[in-house]
Amino acid sequence: MTQIQLSDAQAVILSTACAREDGAVFPVTASLKGGAVGNVCKSLLKRGLIEEVPATDLETVWRHDEERGPITLRATPLAYNTLGITDAPEETPPADAPPAPVQRRKGTKQEILIEMLRAESGATIDEIVAATGWKPHTVRGAMSGVLRKKLGLTIISEKVEGRGRVYRIASD
Repeated sequence: MTQIQLSDAQAVILSTACAREDGAVFPVTASLKGGAVGNVCKSLLKRGLIEEVPATDLETVWRHDEERGPITLRATPLAYNTLGITDAPEETPPADAPPAPVQRRKGTKQEILIEMLRAESGATIDEIVAATGWKPHTVRGAMSGVLRKKLGLTIISEKVEGRGRVYRIASD
């Protein structure tokens, strides 16, 4: 079985849907701007990870179909399988093959940033700039935008004697 690679936004939307009892995609809790939710949902539909079903709640309508009426989206058995969730709804086919883990691109600057912030000693802005090649304002933006808002990670900072301000991802 081929492994399905998901972007961070796709993984957040899909895992939220799979965590719900009915597998509903809406309401989307990820903080995506503009048409990003629509684009992510279209890509998940194309891959067969979510499907269109009749909407029973008008607050969760994805689109209106002339024949079927209001339509919403829900996670498919493939979505549960892709995320490695074993307690999927009854429609899930028997698991003959082990579920494919979510594949993320390796060696990205975001991955480097997360690794540095997960280290016990944390990282300073200057250390992250040296490792990623980003400008300081880009590092701060990535921490507050992508890591905190999009991925829901808690970033803590503290002044350390001899190092200055050090940032870390809070361990839960």
